Amino acid sequence: MSKKVQCFEDLIIWQKAIEFAKEIYLLTERKGLKTDFGLKGQLRNASVSISNNIAEGFERRSRKEYLNFLNIAKGSAGESRSMIFLALELGYIDQEEHLQLRNKVKFLSGSISNHMNAISKADN
Repeated sequence: MSKKVQCFEDLIIWQKAIEFAKEIYLLTERKGLKTDFGLKGQLRNASVSISNNIAEGFERRSRKEYLNFLNIAKGSAGESRSMIFLALELGYIDQEEHLQLRNKVKFLSGSISNHMNAISKADN
C-alpha cells in the first residue's frame, strides 16, 4: 500500500523533477554550456520550473489551479527537451547523453500527464 501524499515533497513526480534539475545544473557547469549563458540560463530555468510548478500547484486551494500548474510544469518539460536537443546539435552533449536526458524528461512529462489524469478522474 502506498503512503498518503501529505505534501508536495511526497510526490514522486516532484522528486524526479528535482533529480532532473540537479542533473541539468551539473551538465551546465561543463565546458561549452558553462559559457553559453543564454542556453545555460534558459535550460536551468526550464528544468527548475518543472518542480517549482508542481510544488506551487500542490499548495494552491483548488484542483483546477493545481491542474493548471501541472500543465505549466509539463510545458517546461517540453521546453527542456527542446533545449537538450539544441545542446546536442551544438555539440555540448553527445548522442548517448542526449538520449538519457531526453528519456528522463519524457518519462517526467508522461508522469505529470498521468497525475493530471488521475486528478481529473477524481473530480468525476
